[in-house]
Amino acid sequence: MESEMKLDKWGYQVRTCSDSCISAINSYYHQVVSYGRKRSVIMEAPKSDPECVLGNILAAHFLCSTGSSRVPLLIDTAKSFLESASSYEKAVFECIMYLISPDRDDDLAVNLHSKLLREFPRDLVSLKRAQVLCFYMGRADLSLKLVEQVLPMNNHEDYIYGMLAFPLLELGRMEEAEKAGKTGYEINKDDTWSQHAICHVYQHECRFKEAVEFMNNCSTSWSSLSSFMYTHNWWHVALCYLEGHAPMEKVREIYDECIWKELERSDAIPPEVYLNAIGLLLRVYIRGGHDIFGDRLKKLADCLTDQTVWFLEWHLDILILWALSHTGELNKAEDLLKGLKSRVSMMTKKKQQIMQKGLSVCLSFNLF
Repeated sequence: MESEMKLDKWGYQVRTCSDSCISAINSYYHQVVSYGRKRSVIMEAPKSDPECVLGNILAAHFLCSTGSSRVPLLIDTAKSFLESASSYEKAVFECIMYLISPDRDDDLAVNLHSKLLREFPRDLVSLKRAQVLCFYMGRADLSLKLVEQVLPMNNHEDYIYGMLAFPLLELGRMEEAEKAGKTGYEINKDDTWSQHAICHVYQHECRFKEAVEFMNNCSTSWSSLSSFMYTHNWWHVALCYLEGHAPMEKVREIYDECIWKELERSDAIPPEVYLNAIGLLLRVYIRGGHDIFGDRLKKLADCLTDQTVWFLEWHLDILILWALSHTGELNKAEDLLKGLKSRVSMMTKKKQQIMQKGLSVCLSFNLF
Protein backbone atom coordinates (compact mmCIF):
# COMPACT_ATOMS: atom_id res chain seq x y z
CA MET A 1 0.00 0.00 0.00
CA GLU A 2 1.19 3.53 -0.81
CA SER A 3 0.63 4.58 2.81
CA GLU A 4 3.40 2.19 3.84
CA MET A 5 5.97 4.21 1.91
CA LYS A 6 8.02 6.73 3.92
CA LEU A 7 10.80 9.04 2.81
CA ASP A 8 14.34 8.68 4.12
CA LYS A 9 16.89 11.47 4.70
CA TRP A 10 17.69 11.61 0.98
CA GLY A 11 14.03 11.90 0.02
CA TYR A 12 13.81 8.36 -1.38
CA GLN A 13 10.96 5.94 -0.72
CA VAL A 14 11.34 3.15 1.81
CA ARG A 15 8.56 0.65 2.44
CA THR A 16 8.00 0.52 6.17
CA CYS A 17 5.17 1.07 8.61
CA SER A 18 7.55 2.26 11.34
CA ASP A 19 8.75 5.79 12.05
CA SER A 20 11.36 4.26 14.37
CA CYS A 21 12.73 2.20 11.50
CA ILE A 22 13.17 5.27 9.28
CA SER A 23 14.70 7.17 12.19
CA ALA A 24 17.27 4.40 12.73
CA ILE A 25 18.12 4.33 9.00
CA ASN A 26 18.57 8.11 8.92
CA SER A 27 20.72 8.02 12.06
CA TYR A 28 22.87 5.33 10.44
CA TYR A 29 23.30 7.50 7.35
CA HIS A 30 24.61 10.31 9.55
CA GLN A 31 26.97 8.00 11.42
CA VAL A 32 28.46 6.68 8.17
CA VAL A 33 29.10 10.01 6.45
CA SER A 34 30.33 11.65 9.68
CA TYR A 35 32.56 8.67 10.69
CA GLY A 36 30.55 8.36 13.90
CA ARG A 37 31.02 5.64 16.50
CA LYS A 38 27.33 4.69 16.73
CA ARG A 39 26.92 2.92 13.38
CA SER A 40 25.31 0.05 15.28
CA VAL A 41 22.15 2.18 15.41
CA ILE A 42 21.18 0.47 12.14
CA MET A 43 20.39 -2.67 14.14
CA GLU A 44 17.36 -0.80 15.48
CA ALA A 45 15.83 -0.69 11.97
CA PRO A 46 15.05 -4.42 11.54
CA LYS A 47 14.08 -4.54 15.20
CA SER A 48 11.50 -1.79 14.63
CA ASP A 49 10.27 -3.25 11.32
CA PRO A 50 11.41 -6.83 10.56
CA GLU A 51 9.91 -6.56 7.06
CA CYS A 52 11.86 -3.48 5.93
CA VAL A 53 14.20 -4.49 3.09
CA LEU A 54 16.47 -1.48 3.45
CA GLY A 55 16.79 -1.84 7.21
CA ASN A 56 17.67 -5.54 6.89
CA ILE A 57 20.23 -5.20 4.10
CA LEU A 58 21.99 -2.20 5.68
CA ALA A 59 22.16 -4.10 8.97
CA ALA A 60 23.58 -7.15 7.16
CA HIS A 61 26.26 -5.01 5.53
CA PHE A 62 27.14 -3.42 8.87
CA LEU A 63 27.61 -6.84 10.47
CA CYS A 64 29.51 -8.44 7.57
CA SER A 65 32.98 -7.49 8.77
CA THR A 66 32.30 -9.05 12.18
CA GLY A 67 31.42 -12.49 10.83
CA SER A 68 28.14 -12.34 12.75
CA SER A 69 25.85 -15.35 12.46
CA ARG A 70 22.93 -12.91 12.06
CA VAL A 71 23.97 -11.87 8.54
CA PRO A 72 22.31 -14.77 6.62
CA LEU A 73 19.02 -14.26 8.44
CA LEU A 74 18.99 -10.53 7.71
CA ILE A 75 19.73 -11.18 4.03
CA ASP A 76 17.06 -13.89 3.77
CA THR A 77 14.52 -11.59 5.40
CA ALA A 78 15.35 -8.78 2.98
CA LYS A 79 15.01 -11.19 0.04
CA SER A 80 11.63 -12.42 1.19
CA PHE A 81 10.13 -8.90 1.10
CA LEU A 82 12.07 -7.63 -1.92
CA GLU A 83 9.18 -7.83 -4.36
CA SER A 84 7.20 -5.18 -2.48
CA ALA A 85 10.19 -2.91 -1.81
CA SER A 86 10.71 0.48 -3.48
CA SER A 87 12.96 0.82 -6.53
CA TYR A 88 15.52 2.58 -4.33
CA GLU A 89 15.59 -0.28 -1.83
CA LYS A 90 15.99 -2.80 -4.66
CA ALA A 91 18.95 -0.85 -6.04
CA VAL A 92 20.68 -0.70 -2.64
CA PHE A 93 19.95 -4.40 -2.08
CA GLU A 94 21.52 -5.31 -5.44
CA CYS A 95 24.67 -3.26 -4.76
CA ILE A 96 25.23 -4.62 -1.25
CA MET A 97 24.51 -8.22 -2.17
CA TYR A 98 27.09 -8.08 -4.93
CA LEU A 99 29.57 -6.17 -2.75
CA ILE A 100 29.53 -8.86 -0.05
CA SER A 101 29.62 -11.81 -2.45
CA PRO A 102 32.83 -13.83 -1.96
CA ASP A 103 33.91 -13.82 -5.62
CA ARG A 104 32.84 -10.31 -6.62
CA ASP A 105 34.50 -8.42 -9.42
CA ASP A 106 35.45 -5.04 -7.95
CA ASP A 107 35.00 -3.19 -11.24
CA LEU A 108 31.46 -4.53 -11.57
CA ALA A 109 30.72 -3.59 -7.96
CA VAL A 110 31.76 0.01 -8.72
CA ASN A 111 29.65 0.00 -11.89
CA LEU A 112 26.60 -1.14 -9.95
CA HIS A 113 27.07 1.72 -7.49
CA SER A 114 27.53 4.17 -10.34
CA LYS A 115 24.25 2.96 -11.83
CA LEU A 116 22.49 3.41 -8.47
CA LEU A 117 23.90 6.92 -8.07
CA ARG A 118 22.73 7.96 -11.53
CA GLU A 119 19.17 7.21 -10.45
CA PHE A 120 19.52 8.18 -6.78
CA PRO A 121 22.26 10.85 -6.67
CA ARG A 122 21.48 12.13 -3.17
CA ASP A 123 22.42 8.82 -1.52
CA LEU A 124 25.75 9.79 0.04
CA VAL A 125 26.04 6.52 1.97
CA SER A 126 26.11 4.53 -1.27
CA LEU A 127 28.67 7.03 -2.57
CA LYS A 128 30.79 6.50 0.55
CA ARG A 129 30.47 2.71 0.21
CA ALA A 130 31.68 2.92 -3.40
CA GLN A 131 34.52 5.29 -2.53
CA VAL A 132 35.81 2.93 0.15
CA LEU A 133 35.88 0.16 -2.44
CA CYS A 134 37.72 2.44 -4.89
CA PHE A 135 40.28 3.23 -2.16
CA TYR A 136 41.11 -0.45 -1.68
CA MET A 137 41.27 -0.89 -5.45
CA GLY A 138 43.75 1.98 -5.69
CA ARG A 139 41.41 3.71 -8.15
CA ALA A 140 41.16 7.32 -7.03
CA ASP A 141 40.14 8.20 -10.59
CA LEU A 142 36.96 6.13 -10.26
CA SER A 143 36.27 7.58 -6.80
CA LEU A 144 36.55 11.12 -8.19
CA LYS A 145 34.31 10.27 -11.14
CA LEU A 146 31.60 9.00 -8.78
CA VAL A 147 31.57 12.09 -6.57
CA GLU A 148 31.66 14.43 -9.56
CA GLN A 149 28.69 12.51 -10.95
CA VAL A 150 26.50 13.42 -7.97
CA LEU A 151 28.00 16.79 -6.95
CA PRO A 152 25.53 18.96 -8.94
CA MET A 153 22.64 17.50 -6.92
CA ASN A 154 24.47 17.88 -3.59
CA ASN A 155 26.54 21.04 -3.90
CA HIS A 156 25.25 22.56 -0.65
CA GLU A 157 25.17 19.34 1.37
CA ASP A 158 27.19 18.40 4.45
CA TYR A 159 30.05 15.95 3.83
CA ILE A 160 30.06 15.95 0.02
CA TYR A 161 33.13 18.18 -0.26
CA GLY A 162 35.23 15.96 1.99
CA MET A 163 34.28 13.11 -0.33
CA LEU A 164 35.42 15.25 -3.25
CA ALA A 165 38.66 16.32 -1.57
CA PHE A 166 40.00 12.85 -0.78
CA PRO A 167 40.32 11.43 -4.33
CA LEU A 168 41.77 14.80 -5.41
CA LEU A 169 44.43 14.31 -2.71
CA GLU A 170 45.17 10.80 -3.93
CA LEU A 171 45.56 12.12 -7.47
CA GLY A 172 47.99 14.82 -6.33
CA ARG A 173 45.65 17.69 -7.20
CA MET A 174 46.45 19.51 -3.95
CA GLU A 175 45.17 22.98 -4.77
CA GLU A 176 41.75 21.60 -5.76
CA ALA A 177 41.75 19.28 -2.73
CA GLU A 178 42.41 22.19 -0.36
CA LYS A 179 39.63 24.24 -1.96
CA ALA A 180 37.16 21.33 -1.65
CA GLY A 181 38.20 20.59 1.93
CA LYS A 182 37.81 24.23 2.98
CA THR A 183 34.41 24.44 1.28
CA GLY A 184 33.26 21.40 3.26
CA TYR A 185 34.72 22.87 6.45
CA GLU A 186 32.85 26.15 5.90
CA ILE A 187 29.56 24.27 5.45
CA ASN A 188 30.14 22.21 8.59
CA LYS A 189 33.07 22.86 10.93
CA ASP A 190 32.64 19.35 12.39
CA ASP A 191 33.02 17.58 9.02
CA THR A 192 36.00 15.44 9.95
CA TRP A 193 36.65 14.19 6.40
CA SER A 194 37.05 17.80 5.26
CA GLN A 195 39.28 18.50 8.28
CA HIS A 196 41.32 15.44 7.37
CA ALA A 197 41.71 16.59 3.77
CA ILE A 198 42.95 20.03 4.81
CA CYS A 199 45.50 18.41 7.14
CA HIS A 200 46.72 16.20 4.28
CA VAL A 201 47.36 19.27 2.13
CA TYR A 202 49.24 21.04 4.92
CA GLN A 203 51.39 17.94 5.48
CA HIS A 204 52.12 17.58 1.78
CA GLU A 205 53.28 21.19 1.68
CA CYS A 206 55.36 20.73 4.88
CA ARG A 207 53.20 23.25 6.75
CA PHE A 208 53.48 21.09 9.86
CA LYS A 209 52.95 23.79 12.50
CA GLU A 210 49.85 25.03 10.67
CA ALA A 211 48.53 21.46 10.39
CA VAL A 212 49.00 20.79 14.12
CA GLU A 213 47.31 24.06 15.11
CA PHE A 214 44.41 23.40 12.75
CA MET A 215 43.86 19.81 13.92
CA ASN A 216 44.19 20.73 17.60
CA ASN A 217 41.49 23.35 17.09
CA CYS A 218 39.29 20.76 15.39
CA SER A 219 39.91 18.07 18.01
CA THR A 220 37.09 19.28 20.29
CA SER A 221 34.68 17.75 17.75
CA TRP A 222 36.32 14.31 17.65
CA SER A 223 34.95 12.55 20.75
CA SER A 224 31.98 11.16 18.82
CA LEU A 225 34.12 9.75 16.00
CA SER A 226 34.70 6.06 15.35
CA SER A 227 37.81 4.48 16.85
CA PHE A 228 39.42 4.54 13.41
CA MET A 229 38.73 8.19 12.60
CA TYR A 230 39.51 9.45 16.10
CA THR A 231 42.90 7.75 16.24
CA HIS A 232 43.60 8.44 12.57
CA ASN A 233 43.22 12.19 13.09
CA TRP A 234 45.64 12.02 16.01
CA TRP A 235 47.94 9.83 13.89
CA HIS A 236 48.14 12.75 11.45
CA VAL A 237 49.00 15.14 14.29
CA ALA A 238 51.74 12.75 15.46
CA LEU A 239 53.12 12.51 11.92
CA CYS A 240 53.27 16.30 11.70
CA TYR A 241 55.38 16.33 14.87
CA LEU A 242 57.54 13.51 13.50
CA GLU A 243 58.05 15.00 10.05
CA GLY A 244 58.44 18.50 11.48
CA HIS A 245 61.33 17.28 13.68
CA ALA A 246 59.58 18.00 16.97
CA PRO A 247 60.94 16.18 20.04
CA MET A 248 60.10 12.47 19.83
CA GLU A 249 58.47 12.81 23.24
CA LYS A 250 55.67 14.81 21.58
CA VAL A 251 55.00 11.91 19.23
CA ARG A 252 55.02 9.49 22.17
CA GLU A 253 52.55 11.67 24.05
CA ILE A 254 50.09 11.54 21.14
CA TYR A 255 50.53 7.77 20.92
CA ASP A 256 49.87 7.27 24.65
CA GLU A 257 47.13 9.82 25.27
CA CYS A 258 45.25 9.97 21.96
CA ILE A 259 45.73 6.61 20.23
CA TRP A 260 46.43 3.85 22.76
CA LYS A 261 44.13 5.40 25.36
CA GLU A 262 41.19 5.00 22.95
CA LEU A 263 41.22 1.31 23.90
CA GLU A 264 40.01 2.26 27.38
CA ARG A 265 36.65 3.41 26.02
CA SER A 266 33.93 0.80 26.44
CA ASP A 267 32.75 1.13 22.83
CA ALA A 268 36.22 1.17 21.25
CA ILE A 269 36.88 -1.12 18.28
CA PRO A 270 40.44 -2.42 18.90
CA PRO A 271 41.43 -3.32 15.30
CA GLU A 272 40.66 0.25 14.22
CA VAL A 273 43.01 1.51 16.95
CA TYR A 274 45.70 -1.04 16.13
CA LEU A 275 45.77 0.12 12.50
CA ASN A 276 46.84 3.63 13.48
CA ALA A 277 49.02 2.51 16.39
CA ILE A 278 51.14 0.18 14.23
CA GLY A 279 51.21 2.71 11.40
CA LEU A 280 52.71 5.30 13.74
CA LEU A 281 55.20 2.94 15.40
CA LEU A 282 56.45 1.74 12.02
CA ARG A 283 57.34 5.31 11.09
CA VAL A 284 58.91 5.93 14.48
CA TYR A 285 61.10 2.84 14.10
CA ILE A 286 62.15 3.84 10.59
CA ARG A 287 63.18 7.23 12.02
CA GLY A 288 65.21 5.52 14.75
CA GLY A 289 63.04 6.74 17.62
CA HIS A 290 62.26 3.34 19.11
CA ASP A 291 64.34 3.84 22.29
CA ILE A 292 62.03 6.62 23.46
CA PHE A 293 59.01 4.35 22.92
CA GLY A 294 60.32 1.61 25.22
CA ASP A 295 58.29 -1.62 25.13
CA ARG A 296 55.22 -0.12 23.45
CA LEU A 297 55.64 -2.13 20.25
CA LYS A 298 55.98 -5.37 22.25
CA LYS A 299 52.84 -4.53 24.22
CA LEU A 300 51.01 -3.88 20.96
CA ALA A 301 52.35 -7.06 19.34
CA ASP A 302 51.03 -9.10 22.27
CA CYS A 303 47.55 -7.89 21.31
CA LEU A 304 48.17 -8.72 17.66
CA THR A 305 48.83 -12.41 18.33
CA ASP A 306 45.06 -12.67 18.81
CA GLN A 307 43.96 -14.12 15.48
CA THR A 308 40.51 -12.53 15.70
CA VAL A 309 42.11 -9.28 14.49
CA TRP A 310 43.67 -11.00 11.47
CA PHE A 311 42.18 -11.04 7.96
CA LEU A 312 39.88 -8.06 8.53
CA GLU A 313 41.60 -5.95 5.90
CA TRP A 314 44.86 -6.18 3.99
CA HIS A 315 46.28 -2.88 5.20
CA LEU A 316 46.00 -4.01 8.81
CA ASP A 317 47.33 -7.50 8.04
CA ILE A 318 50.46 -6.09 6.41
CA LEU A 319 51.12 -3.85 9.42
CA ILE A 320 50.47 -6.74 11.85
CA LEU A 321 52.97 -8.85 9.91
CA TRP A 322 55.66 -6.20 10.41
CA ALA A 323 54.89 -5.82 14.14
CA LEU A 324 54.95 -9.57 14.78
CA SER A 325 58.14 -10.09 12.79
CA HIS A 326 59.89 -7.14 14.40
CA THR A 327 59.11 -8.32 17.94
CA GLY A 328 60.22 -11.92 17.41
CA GLU A 329 56.75 -13.46 17.07
CA LEU A 330 58.02 -15.32 14.01
CA ASN A 331 55.73 -18.34 14.24
CA LYS A 332 52.68 -16.10 14.48
CA ALA A 333 53.95 -14.00 11.59
CA GLU A 334 54.40 -17.14 9.51
CA ASP A 335 50.87 -18.30 10.37
CA LEU A 336 49.47 -14.95 9.26
CA LEU A 337 51.46 -15.02 6.03
CA LYS A 338 50.25 -18.56 5.25
CA GLY A 339 46.68 -17.46 5.86
CA LEU A 340 47.05 -14.52 3.50
CA LYS A 341 48.52 -16.76 0.79
CA SER A 342 45.65 -19.21 1.25
CA ARG A 343 43.08 -16.43 0.85
CA VAL A 344 44.72 -15.21 -2.34
CA SER A 345 44.74 -18.75 -3.75
CA MET A 346 40.94 -18.87 -3.41
CA MET A 347 40.40 -15.60 -5.31
CA THR A 348 39.52 -15.30 -8.98
CA LYS A 349 42.47 -15.29 -11.41
CA LYS A 350 41.92 -11.58 -12.05
CA LYS A 351 42.09 -10.72 -8.38
CA GLN A 352 45.02 -13.07 -7.75
CA GLN A 353 47.09 -11.10 -10.25
CA ILE A 354 46.19 -7.84 -8.53
CA MET A 355 46.93 -9.21 -5.05
CA GLN A 356 50.42 -10.44 -5.97
CA LYS A 357 51.67 -6.93 -5.20
CA GLY A 358 50.13 -7.17 -1.74
CA LEU A 359 51.77 -10.53 -1.13
CA SER A 360 55.12 -9.12 -2.23
CA VAL A 361 54.79 -6.37 0.39
CA CYS A 362 53.89 -9.00 3.01
CA LEU A 363 56.99 -11.05 2.17
CA SER A 364 59.17 -7.96 2.35
CA PHE A 365 57.77 -6.99 5.76
CA ASN A 366 58.26 -10.54 7.03
CA LEU A 367 61.91 -10.43 5.97
CA PHE A 368 62.28 -6.87 7.30
